[in-house]
Amino acid sequence: MKFSHQLQFNVVPEWADYYLAYSNLKKIIYQAEKDLVAAGAPSTSDVELGLGEPNEQTGLLSTSKRAQAKAKANSIFLPALDKELEKIVTFYYKKERELYAEVEALAADVEFVENFDPVVSGRIASSGDALGNNKVTGGGGSLGRARSRAHQNGRTSRRSTIGRSGSWRYDEALAHANAESPETANELDRTPTTTSIGHGAASSSATDVANNNEEEDDDDDDGKSMWFEPEMEEERLRYRHNCIEMFVNLSELQAYAKLNCTGFSKILKKYDKISENNTKKVYMNQVVLKAYPFKQETTTKLQAQIDRVIHIYARIFTIGDLEVANRSLRMHLKEHMVWERNTIWRDMIGMERKSQAVAVRPSSQMKREPISIKTPCGSFQLPRFLTWDVLVMAFCCTVFAVLLNVNLFDEPEQQNCFAILIFASLLWATEAMPLFVTSLLVPLLVVMLRVMRSDDEEHTRLDAHAGAKKIFSLMFSPVIMLLLGGFAVAAAMSKYHIAKAMATVVLSRAGTRPSAVLLANMLVATIASMWISNVAAPVLCFSLIQPILRTLPPSSSFSKCLILGIALASNVGGMASPISSPQNIIAIEYMSPAPSWFEWFFVALPVCLICDLAIWVILLWVYEPSSNTPTISTIRSTKDPITGTQVFVCAVTVLTIILWCFEHRLEWLFGDMGLIAIIPLLAFFGTGILTKEDFNNFLWTVIILAMGGIALGKAVESSGLLHMIAMEVQRYVKDMSAFAVCCVFASMVLVIATFISHTVGALIILPIVAQVGATLPDPHPRLLVMSAALMCSGAMGLPVSGFPNMNAIMMEDEMGQQYLSTADFLKVGVPSSVVACITVVTLGYGLMTILGW
Repeated sequence: MKFSHQLQFNVVPEWADYYLAYSNLKKIIYQAEKDLVAAGAPSTSDVELGLGEPNEQTGLLSTSKRAQAKAKANSIFLPALDKELEKIVTFYYKKERELYAEVEALAADVEFVENFDPVVSGRIASSGDALGNNKVTGGGGSLGRARSRAHQNGRTSRRSTIGRSGSWRYDEALAHANAESPETANELDRTPTTTSIGHGAASSSATDVANNNEEEDDDDDDGKSMWFEPEMEEERLRYRHNCIEMFVNLSELQAYAKLNCTGFSKILKKYDKISENNTKKVYMNQVVLKAYPFKQETTTKLQAQIDRVIHIYARIFTIGDLEVANRSLRMHLKEHMVWERNTIWRDMIGMERKSQAVAVRPSSQMKREPISIKTPCGSFQLPRFLTWDVLVMAFCCTVFAVLLNVNLFDEPEQQNCFAILIFASLLWATEAMPLFVTSLLVPLLVVMLRVMRSDDEEHTRLDAHAGAKKIFSLMFSPVIMLLLGGFAVAAAMSKYHIAKAMATVVLSRAGTRPSAVLLANMLVATIASMWISNVAAPVLCFSLIQPILRTLPPSSSFSKCLILGIALASNVGGMASPISSPQNIIAIEYMSPAPSWFEWFFVALPVCLICDLAIWVILLWVYEPSSNTPTISTIRSTKDPITGTQVFVCAVTVLTIILWCFEHRLEWLFGDMGLIAIIPLLAFFGTGILTKEDFNNFLWTVIILAMGGIALGKAVESSGLLHMIAMEVQRYVKDMSAFAVCCVFASMVLVIATFISHTVGALIILPIVAQVGATLPDPHPRLLVMSAALMCSGAMGLPVSGFPNMNAIMMEDEMGQQYLSTADFLKVGVPSSVVACITVVTLGYGLMTILGW
């Protein structure tokens, strides 16, 4: 999590204005970064490449300008940091004095309760002597009962003077707390000793009662046990609230100091990275850590006050058991934090998960606005419950009901399966309900309408029991296990910043020319999509280019060029490996035998490279970024040391990929590449590198979507409907060559996948393509399925064409203005899709022919 988010969601709401202004300081840093870029000094990478080699005059000028820019940055940033530190120190002084005064008042009030009024004490002592000097016992003696009665008599008179902490001395203590000098906090820290002693020795009669050590111990036991007498229950409840409140407030003050200290360290690290300074070490050691809130003695003093509250709580509620008291108070602290911040955290997690949802629009975004219909007689509104989603759902259900009752096929299972196919396709295309919900609907309808048939020669129609067993056994196929293994690899590489580190190393060497920076970012996006999926790759790459976007001049077209390039390259990266996109997983299900990873790379990598280069040329031609943006600020590579965990994750990932590449030769051992996918799951979750929370954060909507697609494909095949559709299509393409058929299907997939999700397009088209390819006079099912799968990723002409495009269209600048519009995708995305189609049916077709597909 970014520290700005961590700071935002861990502040005490009432103290929000007194924390480090992290976002404001970042704006100062970003402005300094712009000034440094404007200074125009050639970067190290350019000099190494022989680009922009400075002569003596330009070198001196650029050095002078850069030095001035650094000096200006220091003159703005460091005073701002000093101001923030002063604000935090002042607030900490004030809050510390206030809380320490309340703790002092609480302790004094407890002492007042336990050491009752001196006059009453004298009478009780005299009564004890008259009764024969009976020895005082732990709380069952007459002194304990008399003490409780005396306290009951005095409680009413004191209650009117009790303040927020329940103390009779609260006003007096708070007056000390409001003293202006910071040294007051130190004075108050020494006060408890004298105060607690003073109340114990205020009466000579009480001293006479405790003349020897044994009587003192008995009196102390009596002070503890008196709290558990029935008449003290009301007082105990009052002090319980006060102790919990004090403990929570002191703990929040402790967290306040720690969070701000971390904030200073983070912001100084960011400043040093941007300005190429070494300010952090000096400023932290000589300024921050010497400020009052962050001194070791201040921390120790605060912890002592927390321990003091624990002792008071233990004395009143746990018979002196400090461990139980500490555990009880920390439980109340946890409940307080959960109650106060639960909604914020839930909203935050919802935003994080929503950003990874696989849909053209978020599934929860229902169109709730009332529908207005304009007529010549005026306009009127439909009832509020009749939203667009309801109307679309009603239309889909009507089509489904009609298809179930119109005889288009001879066999009932084929008739029902065709109705399910059209119904599911409409729901997926319109997203009247979330995509994964439609996938869950598929097996339900398949079983209830008895679509499945037996695999023997008679093809007997299965009943509901046999159909349910068969469809569920088919849904969880080895392909789903391969998808889970891919998610585990992606999660580990993202969690431990391996993908980010690799990407920054490459991008830091891209130089400052717009064309080189654009191509480097596109290649990084494609390669990242191979391993962490084309869903996560654009998110990573868009975060890496933020320093570039911040330093671009307002008139620069390079921002559009760069964002579009990453989005389109991420779509292309969806072709690159079997685990880079869901449509590839679905394609493997319909390819028999399944291609090895080496075969996939042999076809996909050259196609991806040519597509990236073609898109790069189109972007440079459309936007001409060099004309208005001559140089670009460089992305700095990470300087974090390589950890053992990162080495282990890389080793497991490389081993898994090698096994996937040679799966056919190891089939005697593993049986299927889905079984190999268990290795990263065991290695990462078994060692604790990934946790249960990481497992819960897998894209389960994608997995359910793939399982529903497999169920629909198997139902269409089992019912015989797929064979009939393939025979009808074959009548039109029987005279065509394999190349012509490949062009027809690639073009059809291009059109369909442009307007609906890539995954949905694969679910609808690939089963038909596989069956048609198998029934051709010269069968090439694997070639046609592979071509169609590659084109699913190559369709990128609209903002709704795949997740990378949806992510790109939502990118905004600092003023909240979107970088891209639909027109940008039409200008670049449509030509890029056409180029991808041509590349697949030419270069891709030739490579697949070499493999003998």
